[in-house]
Amino acid sequence: MSTSASHQPRTHFDPYHLDPRDILEPPVGLRNILRKIGPGIVLAASIVGSGELIATTALGAKVGYTMLWLVIVSCLIKAVVQAFLGRYVIARAETGLDAVNHVPGPRGKHINWVIVAWGAMVFMTLFQICAMFIGVSQVMFQVTTIPVWVWVLVFWALTLVLLLGGGYERMERLAMVKVGLFTLITLLAAILLIGSPSFSVSDMASGFTFQLPQEGMAIAIAVFGITGVGATELYVYTYWCVEKGYARYTGPYENSEAWRRRARGWAHVMNVDVVFSMVIYTVATVAFYLLGAGILHSTGQVPKGADMIPVLSNIYTQTLGGWAKYLFYVGAIVILFGTIVAATAGHSRMCADLMRVMGKFPREDMRTRHRWRDIFVVVLTVIPVIMFWVFGQAPVAMVTWGGMAQAAMLPIISCATLYLYYKHMRQSLQAPGIMVALLWIAAIFIIFFVIPSLARELQKMFA
Repeated sequence: MSTSASHQPRTHFDPYHLDPRDILEPPVGLRNILRKIGPGIVLAASIVGSGELIATTALGAKVGYTMLWLVIVSCLIKAVVQAFLGRYVIARAETGLDAVNHVPGPRGKHINWVIVAWGAMVFMTLFQICAMFIGVSQVMFQVTTIPVWVWVLVFWALTLVLLLGGGYERMERLAMVKVGLFTLITLLAAILLIGSPSFSVSDMASGFTFQLPQEGMAIAIAVFGITGVGATELYVYTYWCVEKGYARYTGPYENSEAWRRRARGWAHVMNVDVVFSMVIYTVATVAFYLLGAGILHSTGQVPKGADMIPVLSNIYTQTLGGWAKYLFYVGAIVILFGTIVAATAGHSRMCADLMRVMGKFPREDMRTRHRWRDIFVVVLTVIPVIMFWVFGQAPVAMVTWGGMAQAAMLPIISCATLYLYYKHMRQSLQAPGIMVALLWIAAIFIIFFVIPSLARELQKMFA
């Protein structure tokens, strides 16, 4: 079945259920394509948060420019895996959990070992959410002197207000605001850093010698796990693609040229979405790293504990002047709280889908899916608040724990992506050879960097 490009999809629909009435021809021309991107922007809103503002800046403060190459590689290579997962969603109209549930190996009645590993990783990333609650509350404490614990509860309540009952369109609007604000604020500080007397091109060039630091390797692994598209975002991206409508616009599978044309067209839109968001989060991530390496490292300041926000504020005040402390505060609130909202929105959708995969409700029951989504919005924000009370204020350590868990998941999801491509991808939506080669390169690098590095760090920790 084919429709004209002028056809408009229905206003009320279930994005997880394909209906021929929702078929839409893919846009032609860059301007029209850019009007249909969005999942990557929502993803960028969840990406640029604890990993960039806290972990990446802390890594730069600890090791200087040494790991600049890893930060850039981390942002670039995982986008390839992201693009293939998006392509799979368009081809098979499956969610991320449906997809990885095909991977062979140990399994229970409904789910396999990959989904169990995903669940363990999501729990560990709640430490990152806790760290962001702490960070944004520390900012408000600096401004108002009202205790941090009060602000943790305030931001928890605000998160619920923004997310409960909210669909994709609300998240896309919030993401656009956040991405625009943090990009402008961070680029301003980074540009001024590059123009400052303390900045040296030769020092920055030392970041491309492909060395690994003697110290700080744990946080380097964490940075690799969460900068760019982290393991959680690789899963979540498939859900934002579904809710944006890429698979729905392509329509139910037909062995026809019309279906193949639509599938290839929407896959192209998705690729543009991936590249567009990759540029945004790569620039922002590199900017944060340069600020940490160029300013904090030279003064011996490493953000940690209750001093995290005051130390991090130096990346602005030492480039713009003392008045910029408040500019940093605004930026930190936008970045950290925006990421809490975006990450929780993604995780709650996946956890709701887990209930569906485990047989709690049928795929077409949108009302029950939304009810589970709202339940998990509450659960996934209550747990980080409890973590705040139990583990105290150690935000940098919490980000490191979550980042290492995501790093451990990256080899699994990379191999799963290769398996899905070769075993379950429709022949009519095979990727060009160069993209397949890049996927193999990404998977090989991830496997041979993460597994040995993580094994050495765990050996040190438990020695």
